[in-house]
Amino acid sequence: MKTHILCLGDSNTHGYCADPNDCADHGIRFNEEERWTCRLQKALGDEYLVTEEGLSGRTTVFVDPIHESMDALSVIYALLKSHEVIDLLIIMLGTNDVKERFGANAACIAAGMERLILKAKSVDCWGTKQPNILVVAPPPIGAGFHDAVMGDGCVEKSAGVAGQLRIICERQGVHFLDAKDCEFNKVDFMHLTRKGHAQLAELLAKEVPGLI
Repeated sequence: MKTHILCLGDSNTHGYCADPNDCADHGIRFNEEERWTCRLQKALGDEYLVTEEGLSGRTTVFVDPIHESMDALSVIYALLKSHEVIDLLIIMLGTNDVKERFGANAACIAAGMERLILKAKSVDCWGTKQPNILVVAPPPIGAGFHDAVMGDGCVEKSAGVAGQLRIICERQGVHFLDAKDCEFNKVDFMHLTRKGHAQLAELLAKEVPGLI
């Protein structure tokens, strides 16, 4: 079997494009030549299988009162089992956790990620190997951001998420990558540009082979 990498994330894993002019198809989703998951697959080659599991609005553990089934914790068992055997789980979440309605600061968001990591470790999906997890801290939301539905304080909370995620990754013995230098757009200040997708894929293509 190929080396299997499962990518669990939110809209930045799904490939949401906030600026249609930045997308070759001028749609709301980057195509298979543009998304970081697909670019990672191409960079790693045919010996690898990179699987996308991106959902716009997904959180680590916080149950959204407006949209159902958004918390990764409630679905991760089914996702991991349906895609087994898994050689590496990449989790890039945290952006949606800063929404005002969840009332979570950066430390609470990291605690949610730690709970998710513990659950992933407990699932029998790793074959004969030990659980192998890479947490990617998404770029912080830009200072120009404003979204009445997401609420106030998102920029400030987002700025502290990466540092808190690094702490819990060290504690849990899982890999960590900070994607802070990957480009976010200047439309909503919270989604990767086409260039940002390419940058993230390049970072991961260098990192992933050494983790498996």
